[in-house]
Amino acid sequence: MQQTTNTIVMVRPASFRMNEQTAVNNYYQQELSGMLPASINAKAQEEFDAFVEKLEAVGVTVVVVEDTKEPNTPDALFPNNWISFHENGDIAIYPMFAENRRLERREDVLEILEEKGFVIENVVDYSEAEEEEIFLEGTGSMILDRHNRKAYCALSPRADEELFIEFCEDFEYTPVIFTANQTVDGRREAIYHTNVMMCVAETFAVVSLDSIDDKKEKKNLLKHLKLDGKDVIVISEQQVTQFAGNMLQVKGMNDERYLVMSSSAFNSLNPNQIKAIEKHCKILHSSLETIETCGGGSARCMMAEVFLPKA
Repeated sequence: MQQTTNTIVMVRPASFRMNEQTAVNNYYQQELSGMLPASINAKAQEEFDAFVEKLEAVGVTVVVVEDTKEPNTPDALFPNNWISFHENGDIAIYPMFAENRRLERREDVLEILEEKGFVIENVVDYSEAEEEEIFLEGTGSMILDRHNRKAYCALSPRADEELFIEFCEDFEYTPVIFTANQTVDGRREAIYHTNVMMCVAETFAVVSLDSIDDKKEKKNLLKHLKLDGKDVIVISEQQVTQFAGNMLQVKGMNDERYLVMSSSAFNSLNPNQIKAIEKHCKILHSSLETIETCGGGSARCMMAEVFLPKA
């Protein structure tokens, strides 16, 4: 099983703005005062296009899907929350916390991939869980170590334990469960997505250990990473607010590996952390300031990895 892929799906925003429905438990989102919605979307499109260009320049295959004006989906540029693509030809569709994010699920994304020669065998659809207010937001809520068949999940209002275990049974992963917190107005609150505080690459992992308050859970997480021979690169809670955990390793031309992140994430890293990452692969970063500020998500959230077999 491959841990990294050369192909990703990205959705170009059509009506990006701060989503009031997700802001209730995504503490990274902020209003951009004084900017009109149209200018915010135009700025997000600029950042999106520059990011795609950088990925394609190093040989990553980016399947760009245009978002539609209707229905109004401000967070459509984060497709990794509603869909994941697997090596056996299976696809998983996930239940989403915010009602307006449920509208992001699109049949035509599957059709676009099939037109490009990818084979889809089965669709495993968990979205009915929304009716019971149960959520699991894809590879935002879970970090998949595909090679070692482990799935890491920080429980939150958007990551239900039972549904996570069901996913692990269906897709044959060993679940590693913990709680990750951040300090909000002096209180410890659950971090909304695991992929904000953690990234698992082929030979290393980037993780904010500060955010795991339970010593046993922290020890268990480290045990799994070490057992699989991962070099553990620790980031601080402060770096998490700069999206330093929201990274993804991808393959470029000649199988060259890149750790992809935003410029804000990159600028928050210290020289030792950069050196530790560069021992394993190159770093690619792009400015995503508007997207991060309004959307409360970053580079990792924008990329849905395609592991499907080719016809």
